[in-house]
Amino acid sequence: MIDARATRPILEHIANKWSVLILTVLCTRPSRFNEIMRRLEGITHKALADALKRLERNGLVKRTVLPTTPIGVEYTITPLGHSLREPFQALYAWALERGPELQQAQADFDKRDV
Repeated sequence: MIDARATRPILEHIANKWSVLILTVLCTRPSRFNEIMRRLEGITHKALADALKRLERNGLVKRTVLPTTPIGVEYTITPLGHSLREPFQALYAWALERGPELQQAQADFDKRDV
């Protein structure tokens, strides 16, 4: 039996599309907000800010204010967040490899007379 009560809240925080992509970006190196935004085509400023705050709250990302003028902020993946690197890389690789099959299945479904 699946323990959805225990796992659902955790998966809701880490398994959404932006969290996976943000953590994948931060696995390679610490990054500033605008750099993350440039690397994640399609994310809005609000969506990124909300996702980073959620990831920080969950201990997956650390936010550091830099002593620069103007003040800068850098985001770093934590050891807890880094522990997700392998499963996220596997999921990302699967998406790249199997994406065309998924798109074909969607097109085939949409063509059916339902």
